[in-house]
Amino acid sequence: MVARDRVVDACTRLLAPERFKDYTENGLQVAGRESVGRVLSGVTACQALLDEAVAWQADLVLVHHGYFWKNEPVAVTGMKRRRLATLLTHDINLLAYHLPLDAHSELGNNAQLAERLGFRVDGCADGELGEGLLWLGEPPQALDTRAMSTHLASRLGREPMTVPGHERAIRRVAWCTGGAQDMIARACEAGADAFISGEISERTTHMAREMGISYFAAGHHATERYGVQALGEWLAAELGVEHRFVDIDNPA
Repeated sequence: MVARDRVVDACTRLLAPERFKDYTENGLQVAGRESVGRVLSGVTACQALLDEAVAWQADLVLVHHGYFWKNEPVAVTGMKRRRLATLLTHDINLLAYHLPLDAHSELGNNAQLAERLGFRVDGCADGELGEGLLWLGEPPQALDTRAMSTHLASRLGREPMTVPGHERAIRRVAWCTGGAQDMIARACEAGADAFISGEISERTTHMAREMGISYFAAGHHATERYGVQALGEWLAAELGVEHRFVDIDNPA
């Protein structure tokens, strides 16, 4: 067992959340017991993940998507009440890191996605929300749009929604995990032949076609499984806590 505050301090030093203009509170969102031996991680602090934490007798839940988002209703009713009641009744801590976990150079979602896709990383195009959110690099080899779609599906276990923006080979790629579809313009400005993110908006289709950049919506959850899992494994190695990752959307 280690002190909860030691877990929080370790994550704060590693991820430096103060560098980001985020839409939510990064760090300890719900305080539970002061000692931590078991950390259960997952992408989103949904009720199913909390139920897994209760069953496993976790002391702390570590997620990428926590609570208290900008402009969400403040009333503690319905779904929000049930989630908070589960944590408070069972004295479980909730620790969440959003943009800082996307951006970390080794454990972050972007870094971990690049590793799984075999991309060579060239650098980042930073923006107003913080550093390291839009990554740039090269695929293992030049691919056409169909081959890139197949590559993503084979590595992520999910068929991406694809918008072909051109017919040339894809040699330079930009990516940002999650709901970053509107970074497509910056990806195009950076010289990318393709941009990969998690979600797609109606406008994204037209932007991709008119800018001449192929777009791949590979799934919000599918692109963000890996950062929080890597962070949990880092905590286990660094502090000696027991860690378990639960993929709610893909339990097998």
